[in-house]
Amino acid sequence: MLENSPADRSTVGHPKDPQRSRITNGSALLPGVDGRSAWIRRCKDVISLHLSDLGGADNVSEAEHSIVRRCATLTVELERMEAVFATVGEASAADLGLYQRASNTLRRHLETIGLERRSRLITPDLHEYLASKATAP
Repeated sequence: MLENSPADRSTVGHPKDPQRSRITNGSALLPGVDGRSAWIRRCKDVISLHLSDLGGADNVSEAEHSIVRRCATLTVELERMEAVFATVGEASAADLGLYQRASNTLRRHLETIGLERRSRLITPDLHEYLASKATAP
């Protein structure tokens, strides 16, 4: 299941709604695509990392989540292009132009959601704090 999916944010511990799509439920990233491929796994990893930088899935809007998905897609494709450049030892003018346009689009998406890492409140509540003090040596 896709970590940090929209379904995870509101239905943790609840059964999946059969009326929702597999994408909304978080069991698929794209319709009809095997979720075990290296491309999908890397895309899920990048989505998770970006959501973490934004303070977690519960801290982002659906619009931000959508932009994060696009950022992840661009990132994975840019990495694939970089691997080709490294293997061949050069980039054609056309490939370099495409790479630059995709990189610039990624930068603009990242600026839209914020390039900086957002903090998340991790302070325990009073009951957790007192319980940890009671069990401390």
